Amino acid sequence: MARILSGIQPSGALTLGNYLGAIKNFAKLQHEHECLFMIVDLHAITVPQDRLELRKNIKELAALYVACGINPEKSCLFIQSEVPAHTELSWILTCNASMGELSRMTQFKDKSAKQETTGVHISAGLFNYPVLMAADVILYDVDLVPVGDDQKQHMELTRDLAERFNSKYGDTFKVPGVYIPEQGARIMSLQDPTKKMSKSDDNPKNFILLTDDINIIRKKIKSAITDSESTIGYDQVNRPGISNLLEIYSCITGDSIEDIIAKYEGKGYGDFKSDLAEIVVAELEPIQKRRQEILDSDEIDGILDHGRDVAMKLAMRKISKVKHKIGLGRKR
Repeated sequence: MARILSGIQPSGALTLGNYLGAIKNFAKLQHEHECLFMIVDLHAITVPQDRLELRKNIKELAALYVACGINPEKSCLFIQSEVPAHTELSWILTCNASMGELSRMTQFKDKSAKQETTGVHISAGLFNYPVLMAADVILYDVDLVPVGDDQKQHMELTRDLAERFNSKYGDTFKVPGVYIPEQGARIMSLQDPTKKMSKSDDNPKNFILLTDDINIIRKKIKSAITDSESTIGYDQVNRPGISNLLEIYSCITGDSIEDIIAKYEGKGYGDFKSDLAEIVVAELEPIQKRRQEILDSDEIDGILDHGRDVAMKLAMRKISKVKHKIGLGRKR
């Protein structure tokens, strides 16, 4: 049994892409592995946040995790900032990282360039984000981290920092591996299928939020971009629109793309998209109802208290070992 860790920022409602590319898969992994799921609120403050909105988003994200199938009796669900060892280890790793390797991070370049155009200051926290991510992972002796393509570079840095510390101070951290689902890891925009689906997109038709009204979800699917062909087919390069919709269909139903194409032989995009809309609605409607039930009760606080206590025990054991290795504090 492997130990798996993943984290999601509490920056508003999750998209269908987040669900199919990550959370739906997490619900399966928890039956086979030891899973830790974080709400990474410390990562969220690398950009300006409204404090009341942030706290609201933290609880709503926790409720969504549970509504999407994360079982708190099988998995550890906790809030990153409630375990102080994350920031302690992040500082220690920062002192073992170089400015050069952090400045080469593609996500920092992209995000800082975007912030410059909007007039928002670029924080040192955004620059140091990958080190905090590394601390999140190696703090728990994680075997595997589910990541998308955009996080591979950060995981390479995580492995480098773990190996560098081990080489300098002796065996301390497990060097984690990367887990990438074969299918569904990258659900694309509905209107521009060359881009990943993102809730930060300016056009709301490009993404489906898990909390979208059911009728809005139907409309977004039915208005999704396809192409001028007359048959249902899969070709990510030449036919990215219909290929993206086939991915969504397959991820939800478990049917192979080949079987779906055969099912719609002789049928047009209208039939296909109408059916897909109902498949997506049938998947998300129970999640929305369960999420609201959780938010209307005090259930989530008990879940997060328990998760914090489990994570704290693991983290304190590791950070104490790290401090001893490098000579911090007093020896009694």
